[in-house]
Amino acid sequence: MTGSPEVGVDLMVGDLRTNIHLAGQGSPVMLLHGSGPGVTAWANWRLTIPALAGHFRVAAPDIVGFGFTDRPEGISYDLPTWTAHAIGVLDALGIDRCAVVGNSFGGALALSLAIHHPERVSALALMGAAGVPFTLTDGLDAVWGYEPSVDAMESLLEVFAYDRSLVGRDLAHLRYEASIRPGVQEAFARMFPEPRQAALDAITHSIDRIAAITAPTLIVHGRDDLVIPVSNAFQLLELIDDAELHVFGRCGHWTQIEHADAFNALLIDFLGRRTGA
Repeated sequence: MTGSPEVGVDLMVGDLRTNIHLAGQGSPVMLLHGSGPGVTAWANWRLTIPALAGHFRVAAPDIVGFGFTDRPEGISYDLPTWTAHAIGVLDALGIDRCAVVGNSFGGALALSLAIHHPERVSALALMGAAGVPFTLTDGLDAVWGYEPSVDAMESLLEVFAYDRSLVGRDLAHLRYEASIRPGVQEAFARMFPEPRQAALDAITHSIDRIAAITAPTLIVHGRDDLVIPVSNAFQLLELIDDAELHVFGRCGHWTQIEHADAFNALLIDFLGRRTGA
């Protein structure tokens, strides 16, 4: 896989070899991916990284257990582990404080950084974010309950996208192959086991802790998201004092892909205004 665009560079985070994509210069921004089967930072952010790199120093890691980052035997896949890994990435890069952009599961992780390490977070951008209390959707249940096959992957991709022309058999084959690399599905199955409402609750933060976040926050969501309900976005807007919200109509869970140009412009403008970059 050395020729794959999903493979960036190796960054040692303690003893953990972490696959990360680094680009650009300026004020630092860390991108945190979602939790789909076979997901990588590049798969999530391939249209975002080049746009942001013209303005910011971008770091997009594969969080431990995902993508091409190590999956140590016996590791606990939980929010404290993922939070410690994200902070370790910043430490390894010598970044004291940065903007954090989180997609879906990555939104819950971004909230964790803002709650537990507020001194490290200059601004937040939450896209289709988990992290607030909600009832498990059929879409998220299907994502976390994925059993590898091309048909299952194709069905999942249709859940993610409002515009079904963006998905098809070829993309399903590519993402299926990513999901069956050695160790990937085994780790994925351990992360969000049944009962999956309990797995969702385990990456959910208390209302009081979210309401105490002081970082300026951009909230972005697809109105037609079948994985994470758009009500999450309005809940975050109500809870976080210094927040702004943009909802895209005719958009599912893939805002950064389905509305890439508009999403990138929105993010660049927000980060420029709120981080002084």
